[in-house]
Amino acid sequence: MAAQPISAARRKSILRVIFISLLLDLMSFTFILPLFPRLLEFYRNLEATQGSSNSVLSRILLALNAYKQSFSRPISDRYDVVLLGGALGSLFSALQAIASPFIGSLSDKYGRRTALLWSMAGNIASVALWVAATDFRTFLASRVVGGLSEGNVQLATAMAADISDEKQRASTMALVGACFSVAFTFGPALGAALANVETVVANPFATAAGFSLFLIIVETAYLYMYLPETLPSSRTAESSNGPIVKPEASARPHQRTNSYLILNFTHFIFILFFSGMEFSFPFMTYDLFAYTSSQSGRLLGFIGLLASILQGGVTRRMHPLRSIQVGVISCIASFFLLGRLTTEAGLWTAAGLLAVTTSTVVTGLNTLSSFEAAESERGGKMGNHRSWGQVGRALGPLLFCTLYWWAGRDVAYAVGGAGMLGVCALVFSGLKAPPGISSRR
Repeated sequence: MAAQPISAARRKSILRVIFISLLLDLMSFTFILPLFPRLLEFYRNLEATQGSSNSVLSRILLALNAYKQSFSRPISDRYDVVLLGGALGSLFSALQAIASPFIGSLSDKYGRRTALLWSMAGNIASVALWVAATDFRTFLASRVVGGLSEGNVQLATAMAADISDEKQRASTMALVGACFSVAFTFGPALGAALANVETVVANPFATAAGFSLFLIIVETAYLYMYLPETLPSSRTAESSNGPIVKPEASARPHQRTNSYLILNFTHFIFILFFSGMEFSFPFMTYDLFAYTSSQSGRLLGFIGLLASILQGGVTRRMHPLRSIQVGVISCIASFFLLGRLTTEAGLWTAAGLLAVTTSTVVTGLNTLSSFEAAESERGGKMGNHRSWGQVGRALGPLLFCTLYWWAGRDVAYAVGGAGMLGVCALVFSGLKAPPGISSRR
């Protein structure tokens, strides 16, 4: 007996819990993003005053300096903390790549709710370490714990798939994606504002960290009180004789349309080039137009705001395969435009194209991935899918910025555009629309 369909009212209630909790989680997560330069500068200056020459931070900076000096063109010292922030970002993504498949598989075995609450316990520990981080070693520990425990995003997508039928899947995934855009539009600005409020001398960022911890605790309590189990196998229904019975897995084998290897590789190669471009953005805007951090923040805020509007109004109505195709084509155009920029008008045009990409590709890939997984394996399969993307996010900034400084902006973005052409070939020739939704668009 297959899992019983979920009622519209219950689906709406669960979707509201998923949306609110994910928004709280991502707002908390994005607090730290604009603070990285100042935060890492603080730890570097702290160790300089303490005369620490053999600390963890000193050894990392020494390695990054050796990397920087290997380039044929000089790299300003102002980028030291940016490179360090990129290295920490790559570490976080690498840890996520390791943890995501395990978190997903555990959610298939023990339930989404149980896995998510344990993940939130790790998140609380991670942010608590940040609150207490009066030295770099403690801060690094907070990033490691966070990278290994963060599971809200992948479990939210799995739960969204659990409560959606084939016709609802694309629009539901787009709403989950909209959480990202909204959080990345407002979270960094709120984090930057809170960082100006100093409450602990030993950790000037304790206010921002404390509010981030408050949001995570509120989210955890909210999930504990209002989130039900969404695993299809957990649903019960009344049989014709009246008693409550637990549905068993359907005897009909799950029909697959796309190869998981092609889906995951497409996710990996797309994120590899896209994340590299994202990380190079502040360097490029500074080199060409001498943009300050606040100007770069406004540009990124524009991308996030436009992406959230597109996800809420356009992407959720598009066929997932079509949204991937549109987003990849838009990304190719932005890459080649960024490689030939001469005016700020061109920069903002490219930013608009990147907003289209941000609002479509990953959401569409997640939707297709959810169609290929049987109900009993959805968490693990989608965890593997996320893992491939996180590997790309760990490698992309390092590889792309190496090319940027070795060969220059023109070559770097031309190679990125060529890579996206390869992604485009994969998308148009290797991916297919699942039968259940092929007739809708």
